[in-house]
Amino acid sequence: MIALVILVAPFLVFAAVFKQARTSEAHLTDVIVVLGAAQYNGVPSQVFRARLDTAYDLYRQGYAPLIVVTGGRMLGDQFTEAEAGKTYLVDRGVPADAVLMENVSSNTAASFAGVEKILKPRGVESLLVVSDGFHLYRSKMLARDAGFTAYGYAATDSPIREGSGTELRYMVRETFGILAWKLHIRR
Repeated sequence: MIALVILVAPFLVFAAVFKQARTSEAHLTDVIVVLGAAQYNGVPSQVFRARLDTAYDLYRQGYAPLIVVTGGRMLGDQFTEAEAGKTYLVDRGVPADAVLMENVSSNTAASFAGVEKILKPRGVESLLVVSDGFHLYRSKMLARDAGFTAYGYAATDSPIREGSGTELRYMVRETFGILAWKLHIRR
């Protein structure tokens, strides 16, 4: 029986990751959270820009009055991902006071720990999490673990295209990352 569970669990988790990647949950919330991705000298990468553009569109449509951008600084960087994200959104017309930064994290779990520190004192209860589709299942679990009601929305126009080999690789990686996290296995 245990062997069957060990064999089936990765397929079940992969199915959940895949299903969430194909399910956009545009929902009115307290805050939109944009998960960081690479930036180059203050300029968001294509992946990060797609996430930011999606959050911008959701903000303009009134899904939430605030946006939190996440992501710290990699060794040698002059800017954090959050700084690059905030600058990008403000340049597009989002008021600076409507964009909060979680700018110390280096991974998704740390992002949500930082988001919790920023938003819990403000009484925030619900989040609309924006990332690439493959990343939403785990992101929502982490948001819920931090005490939020969480909805996921996949970035549109990301270079990580639905059905691509790149997306498949990320989904497999997420699947095993989720299993390791649930089994408390650290890298």
